[in-house]
Amino acid sequence: MPVAAETMKLMLLAPMATFIMYYDVRYRRIPNVLVLMTLIGGLAINTSLAGFQGTISSVEGFALAFIPMLMIHLFGAMGAGDVKLFGAVGSVLGVAMVPLTFVVVVMLGAALAIYTMLRSGTVFSTLHGVLRIFVGILPGWEMPRFAIPSDRKHTIPYGVAIMVGSLLSAGIFVARAGGLFRV
Repeated sequence: MPVAAETMKLMLLAPMATFIMYYDVRYRRIPNVLVLMTLIGGLAINTSLAGFQGTISSVEGFALAFIPMLMIHLFGAMGAGDVKLFGAVGSVLGVAMVPLTFVVVVMLGAALAIYTMLRSGTVFSTLHGVLRIFVGILPGWEMPRFAIPSDRKHTIPYGVAIMVGSLLSAGIFVARAGGLFRV
């Protein structure tokens, strides 16, 4: 895709990221209207730039982003708003950019989780919960379900990791397409 296409995606994601991160940090909620606007914007950009193939890439990007996050949500480790948001971001970025973006988002999410764990002083209980998840994966063991903590300092605004990771990934693609560096 030409640089202009990736730049348009950045122009959609940047202002959306501002609002989404604000709401996620402040209220620990991601408004559905912002997710829907991102999804529709992604479909519109990809369709206008690449026609039917752009629509297909956008829908595939949504599915490829949505499904792994849904699996994480089913384990109780992520909110439904984060799942919908990453699906919408996948529709903006298209199927080709989702795997790199997923890796970047997971790394940023891990850094955010470590920061939150250290800040709230819950290192032991968090590591115990992680151990329970790994044991729950083993045959014959039950996967634990975790209650949502009432104190927000024990939760992670994962929408921040999703949006920053998406902006970084889109920026990398813009730089690569523009020949600024070769990966």
